[in-house]
Amino acid sequence: MKPFFTFLLFLAFSFICTAQNNIDLTVLDDFQGPFLNWQIIGDISVDPNINALQYAKAQAQPLSKKEQRRRRKKGVIDVGPIKTRPGTGILYNDYKPGQEKHLLTKWEHGDIKLEMEVMVPKGSNSGIYLQGRYEIQIMDSWGTRQPKYGDIGGLYRNWEKEPEKVFMGVAPLANAAKAPGLWQKLNIHFQAPKFDASGKKIKNARLVSVYLNDVLIHNNVEIPRPTGGPISKEETPAGPLMIQGDHGPVAFRNIKYILLSDLDVSLNELSFTSYKGEFKDLEDISSAEPAQTGQTQNIDVNLTGEEDQYGLVFKGELNVPKDAKYIFTIGFTGGFDLLVNNKSVVRANSSYDRGQQVGDIFLKKGTHQLELKNIKAAGWLPPRLGFSIRTTDSNPKKLHALDSYPPSVGYVSPIYVDVGNRPRLLRGFVSFNGNDKKLSHTLGVGIPGGINYVYDLKAGNLIGAWRGDFVDATPMWHNRGNGSFQPRGDVQWTFLGHPLGELDNLQQEFPMDGTGDYQPLGYVIDPSTGLPSFRYSYKNVEVENKIIPTDDDSSLINEISFSEGNEQNWYYKIATGKVEQLKEKVYVLNDHQYYLSIESGHTPITRKINDQTELLLPVNGNTIKYKITW
Repeated sequence: MKPFFTFLLFLAFSFICTAQNNIDLTVLDDFQGPFLNWQIIGDISVDPNINALQYAKAQAQPLSKKEQRRRRKKGVIDVGPIKTRPGTGILYNDYKPGQEKHLLTKWEHGDIKLEMEVMVPKGSNSGIYLQGRYEIQIMDSWGTRQPKYGDIGGLYRNWEKEPEKVFMGVAPLANAAKAPGLWQKLNIHFQAPKFDASGKKIKNARLVSVYLNDVLIHNNVEIPRPTGGPISKEETPAGPLMIQGDHGPVAFRNIKYILLSDLDVSLNELSFTSYKGEFKDLEDISSAEPAQTGQTQNIDVNLTGEEDQYGLVFKGELNVPKDAKYIFTIGFTGGFDLLVNNKSVVRANSSYDRGQQVGDIFLKKGTHQLELKNIKAAGWLPPRLGFSIRTTDSNPKKLHALDSYPPSVGYVSPIYVDVGNRPRLLRGFVSFNGNDKKLSHTLGVGIPGGINYVYDLKAGNLIGAWRGDFVDATPMWHNRGNGSFQPRGDVQWTFLGHPLGELDNLQQEFPMDGTGDYQPLGYVIDPSTGLPSFRYSYKNVEVENKIIPTDDDSSLINEISFSEGNEQNWYYKIATGKVEQLKEKVYVLNDHQYYLSIESGHTPITRKINDQTELLLPVNGNTIKYKITW
């Protein structure tokens, strides 16, 4: 795997791999009371069509006796938008006017990595206040085309009147919001403001990054002062986490955090030896004559005085403050080898490579011998060498000179495929749900309204859909490439294999790809819309599959028609996984990840097979039509 992609994977999963604290959602012991509108529940379902905030406010208004009599006479049954079940694992704000308490943790934080899942009912609103002072907005922003600071993920504004104190907030880079009533993932990396010994602020708070549903929505954003509604306008090194509770019902689960500290490590007695020559292997420099030797304070590739064809070796003493696993990140051009106590920790034995690589080693408190080798014989690459170290609960500490590895260094410009005024199609490999299984006959389809999907041509199946930007084709087109593209959004994956099958009984599984009864017939482009219609045959019956967005670009319609009807024991699978029925012909899938509604006259069949629930429609020759919403 190329170092560039190794680094991308490291970034994507570094949050998961580090030691985390979990907020215990069996009780409310992590929070300050009284709790009023906050409670622990076991499950929740939301009707996405009912405005939960308006409903809660209406319920707070007493009905007149006339209205009560009318409702009794008409048999009116009031159905609310939210259903909860007892249990544990979910923090729920059962908002009612008059009971509108914010929730504050008992513990305080400075620098922090925070992740959680949040469910926002229609029309509802909340916020995550870092240190109780800097709000990341939680909002039902589904369908908003141009998000503002007040939309989900936005850094909220303040309400100061004096010009020098005004902060207008920062809008998210994109609207990655899901539909109301679905679980959404929020990942925040926050750096607290810094103060000198006298208490004077010397560095503003900062959002290092914020991801909503795996989409980057903030990147290195400075926060000059508290946002609106803080616990205090006075900034401090630490403060509690606060969850806003006065703008409607909202639910949270899987709240995890890492409290980060600065790492007191040092690199002492650091010497360097530089070499001149075209070294193609790291071992080549061991027999070369030194060009220069000396002492230095930092790792610095510029000590060679060369742009290319050089070797460089640093040796020094690494002092670490505690017994821990230490994680090293090396940014480089050429090749390198990092050795700690004569053991190679991370290495790239080449003279023309580039990127960032990560390695780790457990070290005892104290002094350890460190050696870093670097060679380069690639004239088209600038000299670069970066060295940083961290633990699972610390910020990284850079031990290189600034111009040895500039902050904005980037080796591969991403190759994005965007959608213009017409749909965009791209053939390639796709990894289903991020696993190692690559599907080889897939077509990505990007639609101007912002909805995209991936179709498995080999199985005749819609396998995933997402909203926002189309695809990143860097893995496909950079250097020799590997033929794959990556969706640029939070994909709602469906299932693998054929959706259409003749079953002898309802315990039989659907065929996977490769069956001889299935014959792909390609696709044709509708000249009026630019969208493909997929065609295949199954047991000599021709099938046409159209996938189109709804008029408001909120959902995808999957429409399947057949050349013949009245086939016996034929079924079409439309969902698999965890299937929960919300109302007639409306379902929520895979633990509230997306909605599915049946738009045709077919009566669904639910079955359990291989510990998964499947939703089937009998094939009677009539066109099947269902809608996916997320």
